[in-house]
Parts: sequence; C-alpha cells; structure tokens
Amino acid sequence: MLAAVLHGVGDLRIETRSVPVPGAGEVLVRIDACGVCGSDATEFGRHLVLAAPPVTLGHEFVGTVESVGAGVDDLSAGAVVVCGAGIACGECKPCSEGRTNLCRSYTTIGFHHDGGLAGYVLAPAGILLDVTDAGLATDTLALAQPMAIGVHAVRRSGLRAGQDAVIVGAGGIGTFITIAAAATGARVLVVDPNQDRLDLAQKLGASAGLRAGGSTLADTLEELGMDADIFFEVSGSASGLAAILEAAKPGSTIVPVGIQRGEPALALGSWTLREYTIVGTVAHVFASDFPEAVRLLGTREDWSDIAGEVIPLSDVAELALTPLLEGRSTRIKSLVDPWATDARPARHGRR
Repeated sequence: MLAAVLHGVGDLRIETRSVPVPGAGEVLVRIDACGVCGSDATEFGRHLVLAAPPVTLGHEFVGTVESVGAGVDDLSAGAVVVCGAGIACGECKPCSEGRTNLCRSYTTIGFHHDGGLAGYVLAPAGILLDVTDAGLATDTLALAQPMAIGVHAVRRSGLRAGQDAVIVGAGGIGTFITIAAAATGARVLVVDPNQDRLDLAQKLGASAGLRAGGSTLADTLEELGMDADIFFEVSGSASGLAAILEAAKPGSTIVPVGIQRGEPALALGSWTLREYTIVGTVAHVFASDFPEAVRLLGTREDWSDIAGEVIPLSDVAELALTPLLEGRSTRIKSLVDPWATDARPARHGRR
C-alpha cells in the first residue's frame, strides 16, 4: 500500500509499505477518504508539536473494516467506520469521569501512530464507530472527526436555544462550530475577513456575518440587536481576541478555540470584575461527540461547499498541506483518496 510518511519538518514521502496485521483489540481499516487539517500542515511545514516521525499522517478518516484482531466482537468485515483517532487509557481520573480527551496518556492516530493517509490503517476497536446504517456517502463521513470537534466546543460552551453566540474565524473548525452552534437553535454571528466564507456560514445556519476590518464587532452586535452570551475565538489571532474582549458584556462566556501565538496581554482584573467564564476546549469526547457529529452530517444532502474535491495521495503536500500552511487554501476541507490516481469530485449524499 501507499502511505504519506512524515520523516521531519518539510520531509513527507509517499512510500510503499506492507499492509499491517491487527493485533488483539485492533481493527484493520481500508481507507475510503481522509481529511487534512491545519494541525497536519503545521507538523509538516512548521514544527513538530505532536508528530513522532517517521509516522503516517492522517487522523480524519472513514473506511471499511477489512479484518479484526482477537477480542473484537462488535465489528466485522464490511462495516463502514469512522475513527476518533484519539487513544485514551480508560483508567486515569479524566477517563473515569468521561473526559477521555484529557487522558493522562492520550495519543493520536496520525501523529503518534500511523494514520489514515494510507491505503490501510490500524485502530483500536474502541475508537471506531460503525456508521454502516447511517447510509451516508464515505466522502461525507470523512467530515465526522472535525464535526465532532465543533460539537465538543459547543457542548463545552453550554450554548442553548434562545441565546446569541459569536464565532470569530470561519475556517475549517470555525465552519463546523457554526453548524453545531446553529443546530442548538441559538442565533449565531460569524466574523471573518473572507466574504465567501461568511456567505457559506449563513448557508450553514448562521444568522448574520460580519466582514472583519469593517464595522466593529461591538457596533454590529448592537445594530443586530444581539446580546451575545458566548464568544468562540477560532482564528487564533490577537485581533480576534481583542474584538471579543471589546464586545463581551459582563457575564459572557469566552471559548478560546484557536491557539493564540505568543503571549497575549490579558487584563485579568477586568475579567474578574466582568465575571467572564473562560472555557477551554480540545479535541472531542468520542462516545458523546461522534454520534452527534454523524447525525449532523445527515441533515444535509450535499457537503460539496465544504469538501468539493478529493485528491490523490501523491498530491497531498502540493494541493493540501502547503496551501494550508501558507494560508492560501481555497478549500474549507481537503479530502484524500489513497487509492485514486487523479482528483475527482467529492461524492456526498446517501450511499
């Protein structure tokens, strides 16, 4: 099989590797499609934060069960599965409290273990969800992992119907947070410098969009008659955080999703006096967030406005990782078919 193996920063090689054999508790999955995200791009082109080279990248994948190892009784060959990628011990304090994303020994397929940018991948059965009966196209199901991250961020925030929310940053994860936030019944304002992304956000359920660099967020909320309860900062930019802090009323909840670079100046005294609630969010909780992510994927027939093209493995660096790294990607989500020799339109809808 072919695999996209990261050997170091800037050193991604398409290699021929043997198909692995599942051990006890493991499942061999034949990859149908695998998503590429900003974390993959960072590991490839900027610096190693998570990845332990040499390792096959890819943590957003869907596939078909090829075979199972000893002790796997609830999955069988032919089942369509999506993978949570994060591997938790199941025994530490966070795991015992259902917060598996905070496991003390958390590792990830695609960074610490060989991932889905390959023909086949091994995964523990416990982080595979059988989605055969969902009846969705596999290119659609390849969006389940980033959708689960959006679901988790919204759950962490406590957002509910009747509230107002602001999402700053409408890139990959911001788009999935928009979908999950709108699904609660809340009114959602999305802020981004790209008008096309704002238009897409409104197609996905946002009530309004604000082009960054124009009117201030505070003024726009007042004009729209929105009294925002929850702010998601997804851009990771200092300007995005500053806009939120200017607009947030006392009692607001602020959810920093994007990773802030450097050390932003924080006037903690004013945070205290305004009684802000600051909520961190990372990854997802597989057991609760993945089923909801798949449900949300079933609410639309066509996701081609988010993932419209599927590229071959040989083009992953040139067409997916490098554009993401350089901030010039025109795709919300890039998908890879490790078996394809040419790019093809994504196939969404029902199988």
